[in-house]
Amino acid sequence: MKILGISLGTKNGNNDTMCRVALEEAQKLGAEIEFIHLLDWNIKYCTGCVACSRGLVMGKGMICTQKDDFKDLYEKIIDADGVLFVDPIYESGASGLYHVITDRMGPGHDTGMMLMTSEKMKAAGKEGLPEKYFRQKAVSFVAIGGSDWAVRTETDHAMFAMSPGWKVVNNEFFSWCKDVIMQDDKIERMKEIARNLVEAAQKIMDEHIMIPGSEDVDLWKGTDGACPHCHGNAFYIFPGTTHVVCELCGLEGRLEVIDGGFKFRNDESLGVNGTLAHAHDILSGKKMHGDDIFENEGRLMNLFKDEEFKRRKQHYTEVCAPTPSPSKDK
Repeated sequence: MKILGISLGTKNGNNDTMCRVALEEAQKLGAEIEFIHLLDWNIKYCTGCVACSRGLVMGKGMICTQKDDFKDLYEKIIDADGVLFVDPIYESGASGLYHVITDRMGPGHDTGMMLMTSEKMKAAGKEGLPEKYFRQKAVSFVAIGGSDWAVRTETDHAMFAMSPGWKVVNNEFFSWCKDVIMQDDKIERMKEIARNLVEAAQKIMDEHIMIPGSEDVDLWKGTDGACPHCHGNAFYIFPGTTHVVCELCGLEGRLEVIDGGFKFRNDESLGVNGTLAHAHDILSGKKMHGDDIFENEGRLMNLFKDEEFKRRKQHYTEVCAPTPSPSKDK
């Protein structure tokens, strides 16, 4: 078994240290370990060029126009059995670098779209995408902050696992932790998170769990959240109603107070969006999402031949030029 730890904090700072605490515990349990300090890697922003989704739609495979270290990072994650992210909290949510890698996962690494593409490639007489991309994976997240501004990290972090449909084991944040290395309860919790991750990874290995067919597999070891599916606690509330959307898995329903606490209830009167089939992290939901992307990408490609589309693009391009970068011109 291999456990990969990825830290996004300052070099040898709290995030690196706590990631290594967990990795040491995993190693004691017999796992091979690897550590990545992600700020050492060349990770560029997603430019929104849509080459990744277009490549999948057209059955060309996995494509990205950015030439950097992200593909190697993705392959490291794919080859690990369990992955732990430890991320600093700057302003309540995940760090900027973490958002960048989440953007880069995007539709280009969505398992539903990858499965459709793999079948297209086989139908064209090509070899499909490697089976390892469709193996289920155990993932855990820990955020470390120096104050109590932390609650948005849960949703931000779990989004990374949403596109591939990987199983989240723990998703936690530590507040008031400038001196976390001296907080024994946090040290012990990191060790417990490592043990949970190893146990979940072992189950996936023993049972050869693949993403297709694992909709009902639950590896969650954290506190139950308001959403009964993804354990998320962040919801968009439609103004003046009890109608909500889980900001993580996308289920729609109602928020109700049950036993003194908020709980999410599915509401099938909302149509398919109010059913479990709509969840973004399982294949039925991914198929709906993939079908929409395939349709929209096809429509956009056809628009480039449309004279009115070209006229409007030209008009607004000429309205004003972008201000050049002060540093790049030097």
